[in-house]
Amino acid sequence: MSENETPEDRPLVIDGTTYESRLLVGTGKYRSWEEAKDAIETSGAQMVTMAVRRTNLGQNPDEPSLLEIVPPEKYTLLPNTAGCFTAKDAVRTCKLARELLDGHNLVKLEVLGDEKTLYPDVTETLSAAETLINDGFRVMVYTNDDPLIARRLEEMGCIAVMPLGAPIGSGLGIQNRYNIRTIVENASVPVLVDAGVGTASDASVAMELGCDGVLMNTAIAEAKDPVRMARAMRKAIEAGRDAYIAGRMPRKAYASASSPLDGTFF
Repeated sequence: MSENETPEDRPLVIDGTTYESRLLVGTGKYRSWEEAKDAIETSGAQMVTMAVRRTNLGQNPDEPSLLEIVPPEKYTLLPNTAGCFTAKDAVRTCKLARELLDGHNLVKLEVLGDEKTLYPDVTETLSAAETLINDGFRVMVYTNDDPLIARRLEEMGCIAVMPLGAPIGSGLGIQNRYNIRTIVENASVPVLVDAGVGTASDASVAMELGCDGVLMNTAIAEAKDPVRMARAMRKAIEAGRDAYIAGRMPRKAYASASSPLDGTFF
């Protein structure tokens, strides 16, 4: 798309479902389940992700289930493979989620390279994605901000590509705008920034780059007031999308008067 073209305001469609909200949220790191419930509701998110290996989805019947605060009849559940460092573990985790959620095939795949950076292990991610897709899973995939890898994952059959903006939980914001924009311009599946958002302006930047949505957890859960931050993120996503569709003014090297001097009387 050239700078003179106005972007098409396409709806966010994931796995055949249209979503009004372009904000996806997680469920971890909150100080209480009640706080998580309030923040998720305030965010307006319709899709909620949860770490299968760290969350009770019914595998421990004597403990409270996360499904009590994010009921499947209200939200689209997105079980994820957080904490997995091999393709084998990620595949096993997705199969567990499918069993616990009565055949649920929509998953968020992430296979991490090490505990310090939490960067994706691309080789293991590609392997896990192939296995899961062949087994009927609908895979939304966390990856680095490499446009070539993003394209490869889409070609394999992933239904959404989720490049990091910065390391998970860092709050550093979008560190490589050029790569994110390149991924967006070449993708035919939804592109959602996943990881690195720290505050509302970061979310707006992602949307202004043309991303279809943003997934976040820490930025809301670790805010001093998570519910208020959830509200801010909802507004930021909407504002960033509007700005992208409106089409920003061209960047200029020099000043340009707001009120033209041509035709002045004195």
